[in-house]
Amino acid sequence: MSRDEALVFMHQQIANENIRKHMYATEAVMRILAKRFDPEKEEEWALAGLLHDADYTSEVSAEEQGIIVSQLLEEKGYEIPESVKHCMASHNYESQFKPESKMDWSLFCSDTLTGLIVATALVRPDKNLASMKVKSVMKKFKDNAFARGTRREHIAMCEEKLGIPLRDFVELSLQAMQAISDELGL
Repeated sequence: MSRDEALVFMHQQIANENIRKHMYATEAVMRILAKRFDPEKEEEWALAGLLHDADYTSEVSAEEQGIIVSQLLEEKGYEIPESVKHCMASHNYESQFKPESKMDWSLFCSDTLTGLIVATALVRPDKNLASMKVKSVMKKFKDNAFARGTRREHIAMCEEKLGIPLRDFVELSLQAMQAISDELGL
């Protein structure tokens, strides 16, 4: 499945622009992490990031989110690697699938971080990613009252599961999102 096909599929499935932007951000982070861990599979990692929430609708239960997307893709005639299917399914901590590979853990840890980075940008006077520093995100990371839905414990698992210090993980993710800030509207 090409990125263009994935975009068409994602736009057919998801009308909410904020969810779409979240998936663009996650795709960008997964790309940068693939370059670090598995450069030859960069497109697969990016695909997992781009499509991981393409079943995030009111018809899909919390336990099935991330799993149904693979079924929907198959119904439309798209083939995606098993590694991508497992990655999308295991990013959902409520599903029966658990992260195993570096790709799985990368999506698991970065999924909620992209939301924290966006929330941090939105409370800044300029509402802009370009001028944002890692220090700003780290400060908000430590403030549990800020962006309460952020699963900070999932983000912090980057140290154990990916071998990346938290600050470095935030920096990589912020850089990835800054590179597509126009697409994110930030």
